[in-house]
Amino acid sequence: MEITTEIHDRLSKLQEKYAAMGQDIMGYLDGLLYADYLTYWDYIHLDTLLSLQHPKTSYPDEKIFIVYHQITELYFNLTLHECAQISSNSALTASFFASRLKRINAYFTALVSSFDIMVDGMDKEQFLKFRMSLLPASGFQSGQYRMIEIYCTELINLVTPGKREELKDASLAEQFEYLYWKYGASELSTGKQTLTLQQFIGKYTGQLIHLAQTNVNSNFSQLYKKLQQSGENEEDMKQVEEELRKLDLFVNVEWPLSHYKSAVRYLERDPVDIAATGGTNWQKYLPPRFQKRIFFPFLWTSEQIEQWGKSWVMNVLKSYRI
Repeated sequence: MEITTEIHDRLSKLQEKYAAMGQDIMGYLDGLLYADYLTYWDYIHLDTLLSLQHPKTSYPDEKIFIVYHQITELYFNLTLHECAQISSNSALTASFFASRLKRINAYFTALVSSFDIMVDGMDKEQFLKFRMSLLPASGFQSGQYRMIEIYCTELINLVTPGKREELKDASLAEQFEYLYWKYGASELSTGKQTLTLQQFIGKYTGQLIHLAQTNVNSNFSQLYKKLQQSGENEEDMKQVEEELRKLDLFVNVEWPLSHYKSAVRYLERDPVDIAATGGTNWQKYLPPRFQKRIFFPFLWTSEQIEQWGKSWVMNVLKSYRI
């Protein structure tokens, strides 16, 4: 076969590349010669991926529950991948910021729209039985979700509403003690921390505090304010604002309410509600109107903040009350 000019040019560039690293191109060419062809299933480790579902019971719909939550965590991982690119970009532009926010919002669009799998996609009686084998594990224990929150905003915006004014000038460590989600994993009868929360705090506290400290000046809220002062293109900044609002609604309204719909579907019984796995207080923890958790309050009007999540909750109650 003739060595064309194009092939020769590629080989010359490869030789320059490896020479710059002190490497011998011949070894790498031998590696290509001896290597097997890549297959789709090997590249994504399909057999391993499909071996990661281990139901605790014999109820068929438990597999749906496991796979969906694994998919959710993979989307969270993609989101964190984008968060890190934004936060660590030393020459951040509004255009880059907006483009990565669009990716994140695309992931949450998929997450929210697919949650009907959890709302209507499982047999209710099966769920109410196999869920008892999962204690004290809970979706509440998603460390990746908490990391996404910390990337998005100042820690004070994640503090339980009744403590925000008091702790607005407190240290990150002090604010961390009063984060809203700690109140969502209290026992319904005593108010004490559930084992679910204790396990989560033991595993993730160090990582979460470190992330908050690392991103104190590079969370999305701070980055937006810096770009606003730097004279960025007005149209690009409008795009950033639009995507930040979408993200705020996805994470703090749409995603919690997706869970709320599922909880109402499977756990609400009149007059007694069934506790969620781990004993989390879903009735007070999930509805956005109770937490008033808002990443970017400066992008919303006072009226929008006052009405935060109310219309969504009412629609859910009308559609899913059983």
